[in-house]
Amino acid sequence: MSWIFYAFLSAGFAALVAIFGKVGIQNLDSTLATTVRSVIMAIFLLTVSISLGKFRHFEMSSFTGKEWLFIILAGISGAMSWLFYFFALKNGPAGAVSAIDRTSIVFVVVLAALFLGESFGWKTGIGATLIALGAYLITMK
Repeated sequence: MSWIFYAFLSAGFAALVAIFGKVGIQNLDSTLATTVRSVIMAIFLLTVSISLGKFRHFEMSSFTGKEWLFIILAGISGAMSWLFYFFALKNGPAGAVSAIDRTSIVFVVVLAALFLGESFGWKTGIGATLIALGAYLITMK
């Protein structure tokens, strides 16, 4: 299957995170809720990896120092993103919070152009601008 199919699945499940999360944190501390969610995610992902046999030939030494560094940085960045996301979700409307959260796409295309050498042409610029404008329009009252 195409990566586009998986990207749409990701978007669909991300939408469910906002809805389930908003309902689930009404009477909870957002940091604690994020922590519990992360533990559940870790257990679920560990179960999936084991059931798919991903640890059969796994060796810690197969990771380079650079790979470890960037996986750790990605993990910390993801945790920080979710801490702030759930805090915003607890205190704001789900649609607006999710719209602003999706402006991460704008940051990704800029950072990918700067650090990964990905192209940033006029189509990308217009698309990023429309995403930012869409988030703004959704959050306006």
